Amino acid sequence: MSLSAADFAFVSAMVRREAAIVLAPGKEYLVEARLIPVARQVGAASVADFLANLQRRPNQADQRRVIDALTTNETSWFRDREPFTALTDVVLPELVRTRGTNRTLRVWSAASSSGQEAYSLAITLQENLPAGWSYEILGSDISTEMIKRAEAAEYSQVEVNRGLPASQLVQYFERAGAHWRITPGLRRNVSFKLMNLTAPLPPLPPFDVIFLRNVLIYFDVATKKSVLRNVARLLRPDGWLFLGAAETTIGIDDNYERVAAGRTSAYRVRSAVPVGTARKG
Repeated sequence: MSLSAADFAFVSAMVRREAAIVLAPGKEYLVEARLIPVARQVGAASVADFLANLQRRPNQADQRRVIDALTTNETSWFRDREPFTALTDVVLPELVRTRGTNRTLRVWSAASSSGQEAYSLAITLQENLPAGWSYEILGSDISTEMIKRAEAAEYSQVEVNRGLPASQLVQYFERAGAHWRITPGLRRNVSFKLMNLTAPLPPLPPFDVIFLRNVLIYFDVATKKSVLRNVARLLRPDGWLFLGAAETTIGIDDNYERVAAGRTSAYRVRSAVPVGTARKG
């Protein structure tokens, strides 16, 4: 049985209020499919019963289960590849060249899901920063379940098969029963934090590179503006922002300028774009 209009409206309002994610009509089947395991977990006879009980007796634990279930967690290692190639070929050489004595880079994976993007960034910096340089990577996500998974740093064979070269699997992972675990040497440079990008952000030091990929597509224009404004405050003057291929700041936040970065593009605060950097509109 498909989700009723009233139940869909209730869930849509909750997700928009708590995560600023817009669930358009037509997503009823998706919502029901995502909530079936949640209903079973709490012992409800059906999704409808689970939602009816939640409406009668609201509680944060079950609301969090709904948010976790409906947060899109599609991810893979080195997803889309080109941003990581740009990081290696364009961004890191420039930062190394211009930083002088400040030899620690800070990178934020702002929607890190179960950690693959954050650890992919760690591998990239581990392999491409010159001797004497160090790095810190923060991964954040709105889902408590995803943060727990990322901190555990264990992945199934199916998960490591998605985009991870065999040579890097051997170098940066160790066997953990039927799973693979990130080695301590790589894990020590990566931390994770529960964070809602649409809420006031906690105090954070500035970042040299921010990956905010495949996130803005779920927000309305007002929320996109707010998120981009908050992110700009955390980006160093010469820092780089990477968005998803279907995302842009153009027409949303004029504080950014899109620039060429290898075969892809990135965004920089306009006053910080150096002379000679190629513009892409």
